[in-house]
Amino acid sequence: AAPMDFVDERTVGPSLGRENVERGLTAVTYSFAFALIFFLFYYRMFGVITCMALLLNMLMLVAVMSLFGATLTLPGLAGIALTVGMSVDANVLINERIREELRAGVPPQAAIATGYDKASGTIFDSNMTALLAGVALYAFGTGPLKGFAVTMVIGILTSVFTAVTVSRGIATLIYGGRRKLKSLAI
Repeated sequence: AAPMDFVDERTVGPSLGRENVERGLTAVTYSFAFALIFFLFYYRMFGVITCMALLLNMLMLVAVMSLFGATLTLPGLAGIALTVGMSVDANVLINERIREELRAGVPPQAAIATGYDKASGTIFDSNMTALLAGVALYAFGTGPLKGFAVTMVIGILTSVFTAVTVSRGIATLIYGGRRKLKSLAI
């Protein structure tokens, strides 16, 4: 056997891990808050709808993770941060599609329906590729990579559901019953 000379030895305690998780949680919280503020100012009433959908997305993600008995770790926080980004992306696609329809002269209620219909395909396609990547990470990864993959897959599923279904339901609830709708706050 070859001799070993120890040059340096360090011990990492549990406080370092706890500190990193707290910092990660703070970063996710701030990024989520900034996204909500952006939507409120930039998209006005549809920003409120989007914020409600994003909040429900986070609630659903945490609820499903708690059903699995998941522990909040750095890879899990990274998956949550990715979920926030993908949720924002999906909602921006929907809101911008509705704006395009309004610019093309489509009546407001038809613009909402067409905007959601046209954006849904793009959202499904982009999220499907990320979902497949998450499944591959879970299948071939180990340890923390699996935790990230689980959070990412659950986040993608809740994100697509809340962006396409929940926000459309809220928009329909707000604007669907108005017969003489002239414009949208978007």
